[in-house]
Amino acid sequence: MLADLAAADVEFLGFHVFAGSQNLSADLICSAQRRTVDLILELARKSPPIRYVNLGGGFGIPYFDKDHPLELSAIAGNLAELLGTAIEPQLPEARVVIELGRYIVGECGVYVTRVVDRKESRGRQYLVVDGGLHHQLAASGNFGQVIRRNYPIAVGNRLGNEAEEVVNVVGCLCTPLDLLGDNVSLPRAEIGDLIVLFQAGAYGFTASPTAFLGHPPPVEVLV
Repeated sequence: MLADLAAADVEFLGFHVFAGSQNLSADLICSAQRRTVDLILELARKSPPIRYVNLGGGFGIPYFDKDHPLELSAIAGNLAELLGTAIEPQLPEARVVIELGRYIVGECGVYVTRVVDRKESRGRQYLVVDGGLHHQLAASGNFGQVIRRNYPIAVGNRLGNEAEEVVNVVGCLCTPLDLLGDNVSLPRAEIGDLIVLFQAGAYGFTASPTAFLGHPPPVEVLV
């Protein structure tokens, strides 16, 4: 089929291979990149000249306590070797790109929502906020996570205070899925206080059901 493209009336540029997302292991990313290049070089033997090679992304950011930041030096060395010994000699016309969306913007975003109510139910304390999964679906655990874990969370106007209670931070939607913080230790928060979720710059607003129940969209501020 690839060989047929050379005679067809289409503009064939190259390949885009996606190998995964949110990876914090440099060894696994390097392995995926090597396998990706092997695959592309094999396909390129049967295709028109290659002008575009997208090696995907997968670079993760730490969201949770046990996560460690990704070590880039090994990945950089691996990419340099692949370019110098494989891609450039065999695909000299190809522009090589990688996708780093989450890695670039994920840690830059902060989601802020306001406490509108406090309540106790069956011995558990709840903070009800005016945001929720319609703004931050990934933080609620409903964006493909197998095991839900809390994003880094704080009471924004009480950052210097010690944790005083274990609470559940829930949104304002009529679904038990609208959960932003499950059994989190926080300073005591009152109505009007600000709940802050960090690492919220990727897969937040644009990946959320913003029209859920007709609630207004959040304000986005670039600082």
